[in-house]
Amino acid sequence: MFVSTPPPPPTARWSEQRAANWYAPLPWLVGANFIPSNAINPLEMLQADYFDPATIDRELGYAEALGMNTVRIFLHDLLWDDDPAGLRRRVDQLLALAAKHNIRPMLVLFDSCWDPTPRLGLPPLPRPGVHNSGWVQSPGKQKLHDPAAEPQLQAYVTGIVQSFAHDDRILAWDVWNEPDNPGSDLPEDVPVKVARVDELLPKVFAWARAAAPSQPLTSGVWIGDWSGSEHESSTARIQLDQSDIITFHNYGHAPEFEASVHVLERYNRPILCTEYMARTLGSTFAEILPVAKRLRVAALNWGFVAGKTQTIFGWETGQHPFPESEPPMWFHDILRPDGTPYQPSEVELIRHLTGRESR
Repeated sequence: MFVSTPPPPPTARWSEQRAANWYAPLPWLVGANFIPSNAINPLEMLQADYFDPATIDRELGYAEALGMNTVRIFLHDLLWDDDPAGLRRRVDQLLALAAKHNIRPMLVLFDSCWDPTPRLGLPPLPRPGVHNSGWVQSPGKQKLHDPAAEPQLQAYVTGIVQSFAHDDRILAWDVWNEPDNPGSDLPEDVPVKVARVDELLPKVFAWARAAAPSQPLTSGVWIGDWSGSEHESSTARIQLDQSDIITFHNYGHAPEFEASVHVLERYNRPILCTEYMARTLGSTFAEILPVAKRLRVAALNWGFVAGKTQTIFGWETGQHPFPESEPPMWFHDILRPDGTPYQPSEVELIRHLTGRESR
């Protein structure tokens, strides 16, 4: 049973005690970054013309069968600009489907990864052999760098958070995924991008807090040294200072994962890993999940059902497409579209660690 607690003052980060009180009654959180197999990016997933509740229902059912109790789902600001009421309806339907399967999502508002030129309308076709060939940033480059667009961004953040501010079906709000990720931007544009993100990120936290959500806010650190303010990047400093709960990404072996957790324990807040699992890098379920369970750290792997995102291929395929239809070892993802596992032993392990096998 998930229990909501009273909201904090709108401009205040949660206290350590409030964060601990939020986390204490929760089960060990296990899940995946979720997009249905027939969507190439969040725009295709949540546009009215492409929204597919049947596929979402079926694939969230697969997650429930593994014992997963959370997923991380990306939204997009263009969806709000185009049709705020429609986006609210589809998010509500998405949350109802998740609740049907005893899954409580974390919703992501902005994302700095991959293509900086998002567009509504007809989704692109996947580029053969390329990881996340159609994933798009939010906000896109043009809106990010246009000060006149800030009211639109604020309206999106405040509007969507306020719409679901006291909805117990939502676990948390991830306000910006990997904000200082260079994405597919030109190298010479990246310093200006990061400077602008550092300017906007505190505002995004403030806009979300102005909606007084009962759910915590966070933005996950993903690169660099987090052992002290003197080592952290300017972006990581904002993320760690502003987050109600601590979230991080780690695609390394188990010792590196555990070391990251211990470094972040100094914040005395719940710790959730919102991205891990890249088989060819040594980040596997067998290595990471037992450690996460022992430390009571939430674990959400990247990818679930293989599909149009093509994240069975590695990051490097953006520059060097894989020539075959399937690599010898999948990079991300757990299941094929019909629900059969890529590696049955992984599914058995997940079910064992979540206790699903005994039900």
